[in-house]
Amino acid sequence: MISGSGLKRALAGLAAALLLTACETGGATSNDGAPESPGPTLPTATSTAPAPATPQGSVYVALGDSFVAAPLVPKTDMRHGCLRSDHNYPQLVVRRLAGYELVDVSCSGASTAEMTQPQVVGGVQHAPQFDALTDDVDLVTVGIGANDFSLFSFLMYRCLQLAESDRAGAPCREAYDEDGTDRLLAQVEEIQSRVESVVTEIRERAPEAQVVMVTFPKFLPDWGVCPDLVPLAKGDYAYVREVNLALSEAQAAGAAAAGAAVLDMYAASDGHDICSDQPWVNGIDTDPSRALAFHPFPVEQRAVADLLLGLLQRA
Repeated sequence: MISGSGLKRALAGLAAALLLTACETGGATSNDGAPESPGPTLPTATSTAPAPATPQGSVYVALGDSFVAAPLVPKTDMRHGCLRSDHNYPQLVVRRLAGYELVDVSCSGASTAEMTQPQVVGGVQHAPQFDALTDDVDLVTVGIGANDFSLFSFLMYRCLQLAESDRAGAPCREAYDEDGTDRLLAQVEEIQSRVESVVTEIRERAPEAQVVMVTFPKFLPDWGVCPDLVPLAKGDYAYVREVNLALSEAQAAGAAAAGAAVLDMYAASDGHDICSDQPWVNGIDTDPSRALAFHPFPVEQRAVADLLLGLLQRA
């Protein structure tokens, strides 16, 4: 059983991750406009992030959220709030794609809404990510969906809070049960349709581009627990596994329905969950030199890059 001090450590480790989501959404609303949970008061946007330079030659555009930006993977750009690493998988891929130039507009906390509307992070306004798409783009990768409805934050942060009330049970699953319907799984179904719409519009804006959806990796093993790394209630490990898998499958199904290729990182990361000996995703404690809490380690970004390059070579 996790102690009171252990819970404080766990929640402190999550603070940075939650701040990312609050910053990009404005801290108080979900993507459908409904109130969610209180967030920090944010400064009014006083500046605009510089627009990416127009590349010459073949163009690769990277879209998405923090699992693309890779916050705290060295070296991370801290200036404009998106916490975009210069060793995230788009950067690693473009270094091995001869003749390509990269436009990386991924931003921590982005949802499908930020594809078409500005995102304000820490007082800096970032243009809609789709502004990077043109007829001249040759390759687009996208990883998006977990921040819609603040799903990722609720799945991890709220479930960790609820664990203190019933360490042996499944208080998080019970909290999201609404007359026999699971609220998070219902939101995942809506996320699938949003992903399909995102990919459809990518293909309209960049009609000559190859489009690849990169799904979320696997967070937990198929069985067993690791309370020091993921201090959930024992019964909620199965629930988080279920939602994690459903989200990855929704990304894949939505993207495939709109004609995109899919890089299934859930399957690829089997054996590299947070509890494993060789994890690709960090646990509850932020590592300032490697990864934000519950975000990718450098090794995961290298794995995505290798697999993506393999997929592109086969296409």
